[in-house]
Amino acid sequence: MRFSTAPKPSEITPPAVWTARRETLRKLAALGGLAASPWALAQTASTPWGTPRSSPFSLTDDKPTPFSTVTSYGNFYEFGPDKDSPAKHAHRLRTQPWQIRVEGEVLKPTTFGLDTLLKLAAMEERVYRMRCVEGWSAVIPWIGFPLGELIRRVQPTGNAKYVEFISLADPEQMPYVRLPLLSWPYTEALRLDEALHPLTLLAFGMYGEVMPKQNGAPVRLVVPWKYGFKSAKSIVRIRLVEQQPQTAWMKAGPSEYGFYSNVNPDVPHKRWSQSTERRLGEFSKRKTLPFNGYAEQVAQLYSGMDLRTHF
Repeated sequence: MRFSTAPKPSEITPPAVWTARRETLRKLAALGGLAASPWALAQTASTPWGTPRSSPFSLTDDKPTPFSTVTSYGNFYEFGPDKDSPAKHAHRLRTQPWQIRVEGEVLKPTTFGLDTLLKLAAMEERVYRMRCVEGWSAVIPWIGFPLGELIRRVQPTGNAKYVEFISLADPEQMPYVRLPLLSWPYTEALRLDEALHPLTLLAFGMYGEVMPKQNGAPVRLVVPWKYGFKSAKSIVRIRLVEQQPQTAWMKAGPSEYGFYSNVNPDVPHKRWSQSTERRLGEFSKRKTLPFNGYAEQVAQLYSGMDLRTHF
């Protein structure tokens, strides 16, 4: 499979703005200004990957959404159904120690500790547009490495056709797992070629810092051309399988949430249009782009498919 060439250097968003924010956090901590925020204090330490390199796959010059907005508004149903629930309740999440088991149709099933994962590859900063099915969007600078690097290490067999992601489901830490909001644990999946695409990211941080708990700490998936619910949070297991898995939202609403979930403005949700979106922090709406603006890079993955049927 051949992918589009990387963008010109002028199209890459520089990371200087995020390093400046980190320095501000350190200064505030030294003055006691962050004493009321244990999470913020933790971020003043050096990140475990050092300074990430700018990635040629950012593919956007859009202004990033404010950090405070992204960390206070979102979906993480294990911590509650409302947009502010994750920020209120995710402090319960314990991110150390953490392991991800990679198994299934692989020659080398492996359990990776978080420290091992962070040493696998040089971290990159990628500024990606993210689109949610509810009609809102954001621009976020993620820190991570291509998921394909991890998959290749476990050596998929010829039977591997799909990659399933399984999130933590611990009712002690995640109180809403006790309720039937979704089928727990939260599961998502990609076709193998989607998972190996260089835009697909295994993310450990954002805005130059380690991943906030409410945004999927310590490790999550980022698939920028699909709706946000495809990007599983707090992953503990990855399975390579032969048959297409049933994902959490497919089980919850099969007529509303398809397996592919590509951003397609021509396919409305059963209860609302997807033709426009509102960027968080902005009042006016903008036109939704096919594949969230990444059509040049990923449309060939779906050549010959009816994207109204395979939604």
